[in-house]
Amino acid sequence: MTRITAWLLAALAAGAGSAATPPAEARFTASDRCLACHNGVSTPAGEDISIGAAWQGSMMANAARDPYWQATVRREVMEHPAARAAIEDKCAACHMPMARLTAAAEGRAGAVFAHLRFAPGCGEEDALAVDGVSCAMCHQITAAKLGTRESFSAGFTAGAPAPSGADAVFGPFEIDRGRARVMRSSSTFEPVEAAHLQKSAFCAVCHTLFTESLGPDGEVLAVFPEQVPYLEWRHSAYRDAQECQSCHMPEVAMPAPVASVLARPHPDVSRHVFRGGNFQMARIFNLYRRELNVAAAPGSLAAVEHATLEHLSAYAARVSIGAPVLSAERLDFEVVVENLAGHKLPTAYPSRRAWLMTTVRDRTGKTVFASGALNEDGSIAGNDNDADGGRYEPHYREVTRPDQVQIYETIMADQRGAVTTGLLSAVGYVKDNRLLPEGFDKAAAGKDIAVRGAAAEDPDFKDGGDKVRYSAAVDPAGAPFTIEAALWYQSIGFRWAHNLAGRGAAETDRFVECYRATARHSATKLAADQRTAP
Repeated sequence: MTRITAWLLAALAAGAGSAATPPAEARFTASDRCLACHNGVSTPAGEDISIGAAWQGSMMANAARDPYWQATVRREVMEHPAARAAIEDKCAACHMPMARLTAAAEGRAGAVFAHLRFAPGCGEEDALAVDGVSCAMCHQITAAKLGTRESFSAGFTAGAPAPSGADAVFGPFEIDRGRARVMRSSSTFEPVEAAHLQKSAFCAVCHTLFTESLGPDGEVLAVFPEQVPYLEWRHSAYRDAQECQSCHMPEVAMPAPVASVLARPHPDVSRHVFRGGNFQMARIFNLYRRELNVAAAPGSLAAVEHATLEHLSAYAARVSIGAPVLSAERLDFEVVVENLAGHKLPTAYPSRRAWLMTTVRDRTGKTVFASGALNEDGSIAGNDNDADGGRYEPHYREVTRPDQVQIYETIMADQRGAVTTGLLSAVGYVKDNRLLPEGFDKAAAGKDIAVRGAAAEDPDFKDGGDKVRYSAAVDPAGAPFTIEAALWYQSIGFRWAHNLAGRGAAETDRFVECYRATARHSATKLAADQRTAP
């Protein structure tokens, strides 16, 4: 194991390569040291709830293997070469945190591309890098500063001594002395009871991320809210009802052990499944497992993909169609979309989008109106941004033509006002009409979570969802008509993937290949409704 320290973004703030004095100490080890005891765990009813196995197929475990992240980092350093060291350091802070903090202890900025070989027998720092967001990382984060601006963007503090003087690892349960002694002898870590791991502010250290927008000479133009789901949650009704872990780490329904050695049941054990929205990546990991050095078994990743899709279809949204009205040559109806999540939908990384796919069929089954159809290449028919990266689809109160599509998304712009998918070129959002959670007051929302574009003035776009009017041109002789409205979702939109093409770098070329290979399955239906119009 390597003696390291928790280092808060000082290399980026003070300049790449600067030697910051680390404020706290921690000790990291790879996950294999933990999995020996935290796998092979079952409930009294026989359900396998192994912590290690669940984690190993998750995006947390595969954060450093993520080919989209690797390609995006490569794009940013190609566009901003003068800031390469600082970019790699900041991007490693949440995707390779243990390796990054190990470098910080020695006065070095964190690296990304130096660790991507992931070969068997690689060095100790490489092994920590490939472990992504691992056990020894999360469970050593202290409660200091959590929920404050200083803690965001990987501004956490890691490392604290247990009462015995050993290195503490925090968890939600009190562990008796005998079991603590066994853990200390096998791992050198001593478990310490702490409630902060079950609070939303704990997740916010990496899932609330601000980046610095850079000009052509590397100058900082703005501080950009790249993803802020914690701030969205804090501005919603969910802040007093549910923590992030409630949905993303759901609890086992009965008392259960957390280890296979000297097993003892605990109430409210959290599953380490880390539910999210990135179902496409689980499929990519399986298809490109050799190139990405994937450790999780194929069945485990397939199970993660299936569970993610199930979670999205059950808990993300609800769609309903209002009573249709048929008049001379037009069919009018309303579609109501409800956000069931505790943050904007979709949230987090701005490549994500959801949209309404709405169709009208006549009595013979012929489609007479369609908005939002998905093409085989992952693009949305009629979407201006997919057709032309310099344009984007506006927010609609009413859809009257097939080339109009209600897309819930963020659109970024650079200092010239041009649409961009470059994170470090973006200085703000020109569109953010992602569906708001219950209790979200858009008039009172701060600038980092504000609604942007036409949705800000739409009275039907409010907390809890949106209402869109449709007016379709039809021949009344085709009645009765069948209306179907569905909310679809992609974790990586077409433009975000294809803007990486043609750059001539291994990481960007590989990801575009990955995306194209899975494009037909890049979207999933979150919710739908159907209605017949007389």
